[in-house]
Amino acid sequence: MTRSPSAARQSARQFGISSEARVAQALEAGGCTVLARNWRGGGGELDLIVARNHKVRFVEVKARVGQLSFEPIHAAQVRRLQLAATAWLAEQHSNDWAEACFLLAELDARGRITWTDDPF
Repeated sequence: MTRSPSAARQSARQFGISSEARVAQALEAGGCTVLARNWRGGGGELDLIVARNHKVRFVEVKARVGQLSFEPIHAAQVRRLQLAATAWLAEQHSNDWAEACFLLAELDARGRITWTDDPF
């Protein structure tokens, strides 16, 4: 018998999806092209992969509700993100990126986004 996710878990999942969509819209408005969403490979998952001017960004999205602090990104998660980014780059045989790095997008309860380049 398959159990359905709890209402709280479904709500959290939907919140994550909408937060990632908001960040993607902001990046597209800034001239980026979204190449992938929730890409899995190399033992990890990348929330968003975007490109602009031969530069690729692996975007980790963190969102919070209310006044809670953002969940920290631990060393094990950083390693999984790095492995996933390496796997994605290895699949891109025809692209010659001038630069590839991580971008952290933190969405607060009011919908404001704080950007941090190379957060790890």
